Amino acid sequence: MNRRVIAVLAGMIILAGCTVPKPTEDIFAAAEQAIAQAEAAGADEHSPVEMRFAREKLAEARKGMETREYEVASYLIEQSEINAELAIARTRAALQRNRVNELTKALDVLRTDLEATYGEGFQQ
Repeated sequence: MNRRVIAVLAGMIILAGCTVPKPTEDIFAAAEQAIAQAEAAGADEHSPVEMRFAREKLAEARKGMETREYEVASYLIEQSEINAELAIARTRAALQRNRVNELTKALDVLRTDLEATYGEGFQQ
């Protein structure tokens, strides 16, 4: 009988170690902040797909918290934050591409002006 009690207690201890404790509500803070930063950076315009994923995953994480699927919720929160950070990076890249295009156009105008002033043989 003692062996059974010990085995049951050991099993309960093992199962208790496998459960994921309920995370605090501040677990959402980093993902929410990343989404807010992405919005401020203009990601809704330049990276709408990643923004949609970030918001959807955050909403799914909230549902996971309600249904006590804490491990899944934690994973979704991380994914939400990653998608928001990706949206920021893609937005910055798009803005830099736009800037490069503007500078290239300005350079072309200058080159045309120089060629008009000094002739076709003008060296760069």
